[in-house]
Amino acid sequence: MPPSVPARAESALAGPVLAWYDREARELPWREPGAGAWAVLVSEIMLQQTPVNRVLPAYAAWLARWPTPAALAAAAPGDAVRMWGRLGYPRRALRLHECARQLVARHDGIVPDDVDALLALPGIGAYTARAVAAFAYRQRHPVVDTNVRRVVARAVLGRGDPGPPATTRDLAAVEALLPADAERSARFGVALMELGALVCVARTPRCGSCPVAADCAWLAAGSPAYEGPTVRPQRFVGTDRQVRGLLLGVLRDARHPVGKAALDVVWTDDVQRERSLDSLVADGLVDPLPDGTYALPS
Repeated sequence: MPPSVPARAESALAGPVLAWYDREARELPWREPGAGAWAVLVSEIMLQQTPVNRVLPAYAAWLARWPTPAALAAAAPGDAVRMWGRLGYPRRALRLHECARQLVARHDGIVPDDVDALLALPGIGAYTARAVAAFAYRQRHPVVDTNVRRVVARAVLGRGDPGPPATTRDLAAVEALLPADAERSARFGVALMELGALVCVARTPRCGSCPVAADCAWLAAGSPAYEGPTVRPQRFVGTDRQVRGLLLGVLRDARHPVGKAALDVVWTDDVQRERSLDSLVADGLVDPLPDGTYALPS
């Protein structure tokens, strides 16, 4: 997105988008008033590159077992990896586990409300830090994900696609839209995200249901096709990511260390399988044991 946003955008977007959100927002457990900062943090880590319908059961099970950072910190890293199941990108489980340990060690088990303190925690980046500060602590921060970038690109900038992300530029573009009031700003942030997830979707936007269609710069321009740089979607089938997932699946389902033969059967390409197993060991997701077996980290 370009570095500047028209000054009129906040008044054109905030009211209609918030009114729409009041009517149409999904009821999600991490949005409940009493959810708390730990619940918000867990949800944001799980929702990275993972759809809501897959996150919901994992989120409920995770918080039922580890309702506080201290509870998770007391568990073994392997328990976190096993509990993560098939959400994908399992390093997130290890980072969340280490984050819980750091919260206990440095913040008395409390999720801090300061963006810089959040950024200093393992696995917490620019998006997650601002999401926790805004959604859990109702502060005024721009929260920018793919859905938000797409809404701003279309409604404000008249482009069909936001193009590749640029953190500093995107944060500035969204911050220019935020209402001055912190509570209203926090709600507007999640409302923009919801609008992009449900209405202003990537391939077939539901413009007839959009609360800002009358003011949408992209619609006003005739919905021109996007011709700028794009981000290639990541394929999954046949990649090391798929093989890593299959190997981890064997270890998650086993209650005891497994022999190499149990891992060898999941993939026929010996070179790719060994490379994937080595990368799991390097990432701390798998422990090779002295007797030649393998297990989740203890």
